[in-house]
Amino acid sequence: MRVAILSIGDELLTGEVTDTNASHIAGRIYDCGARVFRHLTVPDDEEAIAQALTELAAASDAVIVTGGLGPTPDDYTAQAAARAAGVELELSQTALDHLAEFEKRIARPLHPANRRQALFPHGSRLIPNPLGTACGFVIALEQAELFFLPGVPYEMERMLADTVLPELSKRLPAPWRRITLKVFGIPEAAIAEQLQGAFPADAPVQLAYCVKYPEIHVILRAAAENARPLEQAAAEVRRRLARYLFAEDDDTMDEVLARLFRESGLTLALAESCTGGMIAARITAMAGSSAYFLEGNVTYSNAAKSRMIAVPPELIERHGAVSAEVARAMAEGTRKTCGSDLALSVTGIAGPDGGTPDKPVGTVYVALADAASCRVERCNFQGDRARVRSITCFTALNWLREHLLTRHGAAVPE
Repeated sequence: MRVAILSIGDELLTGEVTDTNASHIAGRIYDCGARVFRHLTVPDDEEAIAQALTELAAASDAVIVTGGLGPTPDDYTAQAAARAAGVELELSQTALDHLAEFEKRIARPLHPANRRQALFPHGSRLIPNPLGTACGFVIALEQAELFFLPGVPYEMERMLADTVLPELSKRLPAPWRRITLKVFGIPEAAIAEQLQGAFPADAPVQLAYCVKYPEIHVILRAAAENARPLEQAAAEVRRRLARYLFAEDDDTMDEVLARLFRESGLTLALAESCTGGMIAARITAMAGSSAYFLEGNVTYSNAAKSRMIAVPPELIERHGAVSAEVARAMAEGTRKTCGSDLALSVTGIAGPDGGTPDKPVGTVYVALADAASCRVERCNFQGDRARVRSITCFTALNWLREHLLTRHGAAVPE
C-alpha cells in the first residue's frame, strides 16, 4: 500500500511549530505493515491544498491529511477537499450536534464561527473526535482514500488509532514488529562498533539508529513471520549493550526510575544548582512519586547552598561552587537535613558565560550520597546551555537508576 501524508499549516512552513504529527503517523503506519512513501507540507491556502490532494491521490492508495479543520477563516481544508473532489460543502447535523455537546460539557456556548467545523464535502464519511471539536472525514479521490484529521496532536493521535488505522489494517499485510532498545552514555559510533556481527548478515532483521538527544535508540525491525530471528537479534544486542541499556520500546527513563524507587522502598531528596529544578520536575511528573520523593532544593546562589543545605561558606570560598567538594557537601547536607535514604546534587557551569580555563562551560559535578558513602564525579559536557542542562538532568537520573539496580537489585553489567 502506498501511503502519503499531507500536513497543512503556515506555522509548519515558518518553523513556528514542529510537525510531530507526520512523525507519529509514519511510525504507526510502519508498525501496521506499510511505509509512507511521500510527505508534503503546504500552507493555509485553498488552491495549494487542493492541488496537493489531487497530486497525492493520483499516486497513492491512502492519504492522511492533518490540519486546517478549525473554526477560523484560515482553515481551508474542508473546502479545498470539496474543490478537489468536485463537490459542494454541506452541513452535517451529526457534527453540529457533536460541537454543541462538546461546548456544553465545558459550559461554554457554541460560537457561531464553530459552525464552519460542521461543513464537509458532499458524500464524505465522518471520523469521530472524542477529544475536541473538529470531526474528521473521509473522501474518495482517484483510486485513493483520503483521511482528514485535525492538527492538534493529541486529538489526531486518538482519531488515527480509533478509526484510520483499523480501516487501513484491513488492506495491509501482516504488520512489522519493532523492538526499540534505548541506551545512554555511549556514542553512536561506539554502539555500531559493538554491534558488528551481532547477528548474521542474511538475517531477516533490519538494524537502525535514532538519536533523540541525549538518548540513542537502537531499532530492530522484522516482518511478523520473522519474530524468532528478531527476538534472537534483540537478545544479542541487549547482551552487548547491557551496561548502557536503560529502557525498551515505549518505556522511558522516568518510568523505569519510578518503578525502581517503588520496588526499593527508598526515599530521595535533591539539591540542584545548574539544572534549576529540572530533575525534580521529571521525578514528580510520575504519578505516585510522593511515596519516595521527599523534597527538592534549588540552591542556585552560594548563600542558598549554605542556608538551605548546610554547605560551609568557607568550602565554597576555597574550592568554588562548581567543585567536587561542594557537590559532595550539597548531597550529604541534603540527606542530613531532610532525612532521605538517598540525596543527589548537581552543580555546574551551563553557560554561555562563567567558564574558566580550568572549569570551562559544560563542567558539571554530580554527587550521590547514601548512608554508607558519597559518589562524586566531574562531567565535561558539550553544547549550548539547554543541552548542558538537559544532559546533566539525564545523567543524574541515570545515576539514580544504576544505584538502585546495583545496591537494591540486579547489578549493572560491567
